[in-house]
Amino acid sequence: MKKIHPETTIGAVSLTVSNLERSLAYYREIIGLQILSQQAGRAELGVGGQPLLVLTENRQAQPAGQPATGLYHFALLLPSRRDLAIALRHLAEKGEPLGASDHLVSEALYLNDPDENGIEIYADRPREQWPIHQGRLAMATNRLNFNGVLAEIQEGDKWQGLPAGTGMGHIHLRVADVGTAKHFYGEVVGFDHMVDYGDKATFYSAGGYHHHLGMNSWESTGASPRPADAPGLNYFEIVVPAAGRQAVLDRLAAHGVAVAQNGDRAIFTDPFAIEVHLI
Repeated sequence: MKKIHPETTIGAVSLTVSNLERSLAYYREIIGLQILSQQAGRAELGVGGQPLLVLTENRQAQPAGQPATGLYHFALLLPSRRDLAIALRHLAEKGEPLGASDHLVSEALYLNDPDENGIEIYADRPREQWPIHQGRLAMATNRLNFNGVLAEIQEGDKWQGLPAGTGMGHIHLRVADVGTAKHFYGEVVGFDHMVDYGDKATFYSAGGYHHHLGMNSWESTGASPRPADAPGLNYFEIVVPAAGRQAVLDRLAAHGVAVAQNGDRAIFTDPFAIEVHLI
């Protein structure tokens, strides 16, 4: 089976938030994104003119009381470890609660926005340093060496928001069943399987990247569907070069997945009612 084009990436992520002005302040002042456009109840943010995040306001939205299918976190990929160090120092100075991990292939910071949407900010290690174990990419969740990261800062470095070259590195989803997710995003959409964490998490990518998609199951019962009025994921974009787009559409059609066209977007939903935009 022909797989997805190797230059496929993840594009912008769209979220519902309960208070747009509060979220804009957070994403500008804490995360370091720039507002690219703003209308009543909606704003687009990014870096260097590149859209990365779309926020839509729903004043009635309340965080779900239990884990729900949809977003686990979206992940902003920084150009270098030095950029990660500058971001880490900034977040510490702001007093933001942080999680942090060394994944062997990358080093990452984790935090939540005011609506409890998960965010990862990370930098990759050089690809030639990614460990391979028994023919498979090896990843882990180890303690981050904070001092080692901060040592990358050079005299005169100042935080000025996220740097040029920042992109949407990957998206991590909550799903009700990992097996179903593996079939859909592997066999139907066409991503390559990279690695599993037991039977609770799986990681898929294009072009040998460590992962463009992560998918977690929440215990054996899975996660419940996200309530319609809860903050969280509206959709995410999969950016496929023109040469590989039709192959994805053909696989979706062959598996009976309904696709709606909206301009240059092909819109479909996965088995967990998560909306995906193919662009």
